[in-house]
Amino acid sequence: MKRTRAALKMTGFVLLCAAIVPAQVLLMLVHKGRGAYVLPHVWHKGVCAVFGIRVQVKGAPYTDSQVLYASNHISYLDIPALASVIRYGSFVAKKDVAGWPVFGFLSKLQQTAFISRSRGDARKEAGALDTMLREGKNLIIFPEGTSTDGQSVVPFKSSLFSIAVQDGVKDMLVIQPVSIQVLSSDGRVPQTQDDRDIYAWHLNMDTELPAHLWGFAQTEGSVLRITFHDVLNVKDFSDRKTLAKACYDTVSKGLDYSQAA
Repeated sequence: MKRTRAALKMTGFVLLCAAIVPAQVLLMLVHKGRGAYVLPHVWHKGVCAVFGIRVQVKGAPYTDSQVLYASNHISYLDIPALASVIRYGSFVAKKDVAGWPVFGFLSKLQQTAFISRSRGDARKEAGALDTMLREGKNLIIFPEGTSTDGQSVVPFKSSLFSIAVQDGVKDMLVIQPVSIQVLSSDGRVPQTQDDRDIYAWHLNMDTELPAHLWGFAQTEGSVLRITFHDVLNVKDFSDRKTLAKACYDTVSKGLDYSQAA
């Protein structure tokens, strides 16, 4: 029964891609503005529907001006979950994601910005991110620099916030901290590591992404709470480290397990 459920979900995923990806490829050839985010937003909502990722939203994504969303990170599944709620935004991901089968290609259609840990690439990549900000694009970052099992938040790396505090950018940019919390997976509140790892995909696991997705597809899915906190004005912070710490504190406090359902 579980394998049949997974097979049906995978079939639905393939059909969803077949319906949307070709149109997005053609659109990206001529347009990369706000209109190019519409089909990816529909695709992400479809992925959530296919795999049973149900999102409870607390607060709302900030849309009054350009924004950088800073979220904790539990799984690659965070991406469709977030993008199903955030209509206009490009993710910032590690460079190796670009080489992932299927998902790497799909992430490029979302106008994802890829960064590496190499110091040699740092200046060029910072320039690319700066260009995206100066073009008015919203960015979505995972400043922990890794994914976790969702029990806690790893202190944020300040390097990703350096692009936000530059002259010419900080006066027009706000940052919205975002907390992602898994309320239930496969119909139950996560209590054990196995329960948490139904949704979570992190460095302490031996499971490859395709195998994890296949396992997740065999379940009833997960219920998440995504909390959009009050925005922080970048110009109110003296440097990237204090900004990163303020975002970290807000995101950490947003995980409330007393309300898990």
